[in-house]
Amino acid sequence: MVTPKKTAPGGKPAPGAKAAQGAKAAPAAGRRAELLATAAEVFAELGYNATTVRTIADRAGMLAGSLYYHFDSKESMADEILSAFLTDLWTGYQRIEEAELGPRETFEGLVTESFRQMERHRPAVVIYQKEARRLASQERFRYLSDSQERFQQLWTRTLERGVADGSFRSRLDVPVAYRFVRDTVWVAAVWFRPWGRKSAAEIAEQYTSMVLDGIATHPVAR
Repeated sequence: MVTPKKTAPGGKPAPGAKAAQGAKAAPAAGRRAELLATAAEVFAELGYNATTVRTIADRAGMLAGSLYYHFDSKESMADEILSAFLTDLWTGYQRIEEAELGPRETFEGLVTESFRQMERHRPAVVIYQKEARRLASQERFRYLSDSQERFQQLWTRTLERGVADGSFRSRLDVPVAYRFVRDTVWVAAVWFRPWGRKSAAEIAEQYTSMVLDGIATHPVAR
């Protein structure tokens, strides 16, 4: 015997039925997030090409076929991992830009936000560092190249503003400074752990202090 679905007057689902649907959706969403977190760790550890759906499923303690219930491919998983990281990163960067701070304060804000997102999305940052250039050749991941170009423009603009208003030294080689900052900030994802002795804010403070003020007690004027 088929039990009829509960409906309210007018053919709409009864309130109890709607609540039951929501209760079922919540565990499914939670499990999906757990699988993405597992996939991110595996991609970061083994590399994108060496990782298979079976590898991720084994690490998650499930059959590969069950994983396909949540994701249609490893490409989909990598896409969600990277796009979530970049969305959060650019939301934070935009907030700093809209604050219209001075060049030094903008620089400090961007560094702090970078480490904050690294703390939140560390495996995604490692994947981005290792795989972005290769993945960007695929149409699905074209946004990675767009993000890199946007990143360069933002940091270069900040450095150039600093040179123009005297916040940074006049002989600063902006392209070299940009590459130095880009590489030294994001390579920290390899060793930085959110459960370590230093928080993201503390690491950012140390970094900006060394870059902007140096490590010598009496720096030579440039």
